[in-house]
Amino acid sequence: MSRTPGADRFSFAASAIPTLGTARVLERWGTTPGRPSTRLPAGRVERGLPVKPGEIALKKTLLFTATALALALAAPVAAQNHVPVTGNDVRVLFDDHAPAGGGAATVAADRYGTWGIDTAGMDRDVDPGEDFFAYVSGNWAEDTEIPSDKSMYGSFLVLRDLSEARLRQLVEGYEAGDPATDGDAAKIAALYQGFMDEATIESLGRQPVQPKLDSIAAVDDKDGLARLMGERMGGFGGTFFGAYVSDDQRDPDTYTLYLSQSGLGLGDRAMYLEDKFAPQRERYVQYIAQMLELAGWDNAAARADAIMAMETKIAEAHWTRAESRDRDKTYNPVTLAEMDAKAPGFPWATFFDAAGVDHTGKAVVRQDTAFPKMAAVFAATDLDTLKAWQAFHTIDDAAPLLSRAFVDANFEFRNKFMSGQPEQRARWKRGVSFAEGAMGEAIGRDYVELYFPPDAKAKMDDLVANVKAAMGARLQQLDWMSPETKAEAMSKLAGFGLKIGHPDEWRDYAGLQIANGDVFGNADRARQFEWDYDRNRIGKQVDKGEWGMTPQTVNAYYSSVKNEIVFPAAILQPPFFDPDADPAVNYGGIGGVIGHEIIHGFDDQGRKSDGAGLLRDWWTAEDAAKFEAQAAELGAQYESYEFPQLPDMHINGKVAMGENIGDLGGLTIALEAYRRSLDGEPAPVIDGFTGEQRFFMGWAQVWRTLWRDDALRQQLVNGTHSPGHIRAFAPLRNIDAWYEAFNVTEADPLWVAPENRVRIW
Repeated sequence: MSRTPGADRFSFAASAIPTLGTARVLERWGTTPGRPSTRLPAGRVERGLPVKPGEIALKKTLLFTATALALALAAPVAAQNHVPVTGNDVRVLFDDHAPAGGGAATVAADRYGTWGIDTAGMDRDVDPGEDFFAYVSGNWAEDTEIPSDKSMYGSFLVLRDLSEARLRQLVEGYEAGDPATDGDAAKIAALYQGFMDEATIESLGRQPVQPKLDSIAAVDDKDGLARLMGERMGGFGGTFFGAYVSDDQRDPDTYTLYLSQSGLGLGDRAMYLEDKFAPQRERYVQYIAQMLELAGWDNAAARADAIMAMETKIAEAHWTRAESRDRDKTYNPVTLAEMDAKAPGFPWATFFDAAGVDHTGKAVVRQDTAFPKMAAVFAATDLDTLKAWQAFHTIDDAAPLLSRAFVDANFEFRNKFMSGQPEQRARWKRGVSFAEGAMGEAIGRDYVELYFPPDAKAKMDDLVANVKAAMGARLQQLDWMSPETKAEAMSKLAGFGLKIGHPDEWRDYAGLQIANGDVFGNADRARQFEWDYDRNRIGKQVDKGEWGMTPQTVNAYYSSVKNEIVFPAAILQPPFFDPDADPAVNYGGIGGVIGHEIIHGFDDQGRKSDGAGLLRDWWTAEDAAKFEAQAAELGAQYESYEFPQLPDMHINGKVAMGENIGDLGGLTIALEAYRRSLDGEPAPVIDGFTGEQRFFMGWAQVWRTLWRDDALRQQLVNGTHSPGHIRAFAPLRNIDAWYEAFNVTEADPLWVAPENRVRIW
């Protein structure tokens, strides 16, 4: 099962800029489902751009685009077993034998142009200083439709589609057999083929999940409900308090148990508490009732209202997303025995026993002040409502594995209503995700044999070394940082680890029990297998060689506890990385991503760990104050961007702070690395573009993304990254070299005066 330990991974300023306030011309990016539409003769505001003085109209129309890490395709087997990314030590960028499936044929990646840039996708009628996203990708945005089975589309999803096609080739090539005796290939075949047997699944209706519903109905006290919540750690259902296992932030060589707030079916607390999300709440109540009816639960409508009322109280107790990413506040170690006193009203001993973690002496409670309030909600809620809540979350969790009535209801709400996705993904795609979620590294082992040549790793090693050296040079040049802090920073940089492509040792799935023709049972056992794997490591030594992503994952991450950056094989392809492309484009693409991940070690949260991964303050007070002032300026800059099709939505600068710092700093050091790679020689001019122009174009091309409005809303509410079209140009506005490369002047909308540009790393 692919794993993303939550407490140790991080993904791939401007009140002084008055033109970024209300002066935006966004009308040309209005959208209709799936299509660049509204060809209005307008300007900047719909992309969050400032208006050029005296501007009345622009030349072309574009679809509003953006990006996120929308790579978590529906893989119901793994849904709760991926350690929650509520952990604040992990930053993700946006998931020894011959191949057993697929034979010799491979699925090739597309290249971008002849030297790394899709020049046909550019809109050269747009001034780069007007709208850099449109300049680099305007024609692409105009000519591209979001596929009907997606809520967004762009560079990441193009590569995810490629990875998915390659995985299909593999899983459909595995021969069926006896999963108990015929190894991983037979297990993967059983997972995939069982999921694809739609007729059998349809004939069973809710029968596979009925025993779990019966166990909920049989509960006669709240102690029994707490037991079900604990069992949910390795199965299906809901829980007020999530548990996961990861490296201890204050003892990085040891695994520990983390406890985090949970219990909300709509995700973030804002969905429950802000007036603008009333339509989502109304539809959610209808969905709860619908699923309870499908589950055969009595008084479904009344129970749905009661569940919504209870979840609203839970939401009131929850910390905000900004609070939940503050590493200073989210490390609160307690002994398990202390939990009754710290959060009375919840049967903690029963919960820990059922989760199988009662053997550990302590846990790290992340949102410590929320726990007593949530426990009080549990204590004050009647048993029938709690049982209905657990029944709903169980059936909602299991729905993708059941008959069409459940699948359709789940899709209509979760994907179509909430994210605007018109059509369900093809069953084979969901089947691939199902198999990958359960045995991701087993499939990844074969993926690497076919798609990761050794020379790709060698070239990445060189790129990373150059970007890392550039970071060292930047640190030495900083005029705002004291020698004491600088020495600590250099020590941390020297200790950075690097993982490229795939693990050296692969996950052993011998203990995972898979049966032919038992989709739900396979999912249930896979979840328990994963949870047992994690909980049995509590208190033991951390496996430093373990990966948090499979090789076929199109993403990258930084782990502050391990102080390492990790690049799975699947992201090392165009437009991020092409061994045959112009070096400037590679430095702007994958080089910027490498820099982004390195900077996560020095962003507003990553900087709180030292070179050994230990959570401690190694900054002087004066240096920390200077850093925070610049970070606040950057946050204000991003919060000023507007989305006219979602007029009440904005980027949350505090939540996206680490990612925005990562983009700005990462691009800055990647540019330094590119310049160093030239060894003092002038860069060639290609098709009329200078080296530095190609560098910045390579960065912007990576962030091609189209969104449906509902999906963009979800990203702004629940995501940690700024939308992609913002990422394409926003960091550039603070980099002097971009102005020089494209002759951007104060007459251009994207101009920021030199004294107002944010300069951190």
